[in-house]
Amino acid sequence: MADFSYGEVLDFTSGAQQQERERTARRSFSTQVATLPEATRQSLPPELRQALGRSGWSELMPVQACAIPHLLEGRDVIVQSRTGSGKTGAFLLPLFRALNAEEPDVQALVLTPTRELARQVYAEFCRLASGMDLRASAVYGGVGYDRQTRELAVGAQVVVGTPGRVLDLLQRRTFVLDKLRVFILDEADEMLSMGFYPDMMRLKQYLPSARQSCMFSATMPPKVRALGQEFLDAPSFLGLSSDSIGVETIAHRCYRVPRMEKDRVLARLLELENADSALIFANTKREVEYLAQFLHNSGFDVAELTGNLAQKRREAVLARFRRGELRYLIATDVAARGIDIIELSHVFQYDVPQDPEYYIHRTGRTARAGRAGTAIVLATIEDERELLSIAARYEIELVQKSMPTEEDVTKRASERFVVQLEKQLRSRTNLERERLKRLVPLVRELADEVPELLAMLVDEQYRKGTNPRGDKAPKHRGKKAGKRTRPQ
Repeated sequence: MADFSYGEVLDFTSGAQQQERERTARRSFSTQVATLPEATRQSLPPELRQALGRSGWSELMPVQACAIPHLLEGRDVIVQSRTGSGKTGAFLLPLFRALNAEEPDVQALVLTPTRELARQVYAEFCRLASGMDLRASAVYGGVGYDRQTRELAVGAQVVVGTPGRVLDLLQRRTFVLDKLRVFILDEADEMLSMGFYPDMMRLKQYLPSARQSCMFSATMPPKVRALGQEFLDAPSFLGLSSDSIGVETIAHRCYRVPRMEKDRVLARLLELENADSALIFANTKREVEYLAQFLHNSGFDVAELTGNLAQKRREAVLARFRRGELRYLIATDVAARGIDIIELSHVFQYDVPQDPEYYIHRTGRTARAGRAGTAIVLATIEDERELLSIAARYEIELVQKSMPTEEDVTKRASERFVVQLEKQLRSRTNLERERLKRLVPLVRELADEVPELLAMLVDEQYRKGTNPRGDKAPKHRGKKAGKRTRPQ
């Protein structure tokens, strides 16, 4: 297959290429590009102006000004906007025109990827609705059912929650969605990253066909677009993530990392990003071999691709990667020539490339054919000047981020694990649930006396969930772990 030539690379940031990416992105949605005039504080209906006043915002944020007119007209809409841009207000404010306080039934459902975000959206709604006869309920996993069940029994016009717990309560008939008017998917890309897709598809059967649906997401990879097609009807599209309408973007992120911690930081980032598949670039064959063994020993589904790999073996590895049977591929620049994976969402650069043009060559492996992508580079303090020079040379908006901590990874892993377990529990029969009750006293005793035993089982079960292609990581060809040393 033809490789990514340098002639194409040098045109990567040009206006012509950007316009073509925007056209491609628009064609990838069956949507209408938004054309309604933007809203202003003065143009809002009275009830929305009052809610805005309670929020403390003096003026509408850009995403709110663009999205609110579409929501007020009852249109389905897809909004691409970064986290922290004000999107919560963009979908909450129009609800005050859609909700009927005299009806206790659930009229709006907001799905979020995490319980923290569910609590935040719930708190924001309560603040905006202060003094009004409107009620909301936050429902999410990882906690007991009693409080959530009581709140829903009293009645709530708005439910904010994670897909798994919402589905669970719908299956129990704790509440129904017969009177639902507005359905909102918040941070859809993160929702898929958490593993909620199966729950969301099951939840779909509980939604009335006559409803308004809205989806907000920071990125628009293929799975997010497919989700939009499942839940929305001829939506308008608003792109605010990169000051353009286009959804095809590469988000460039940089982490400054101490040299001796690069391998562990990379492992943390892989855990946090939870990409379906990713290319990991290193500068040397020795680094590739070391990383492959390190990540394999850490439980990741990896394989290596270096220049001295036999052609038959190389083709076999690439075939597995293209079929989705291999999650992470670690390669040198030379070995990666000819790789063209349309749905590759992430590229990790373990080393800053020695040749500046290789940065574009590497990152160009993602965001193909109108898709979004993420490019992450690890840079030591010695590499930083070279990396900034590359960013300036190719007009790349490089966002510098703080290193993720073990606590960050533990928090995210715990959230994903709860999602996995609750999904499994919903599939259990009544007889199986009765049998589980017999084990609750033992679990409590182990948690108090020997928590390491439970942690061992949790880790094993979590790894099964994050490596769905098999209970064990694939066998790695090469020397034993003890024979490999970290490249200096």
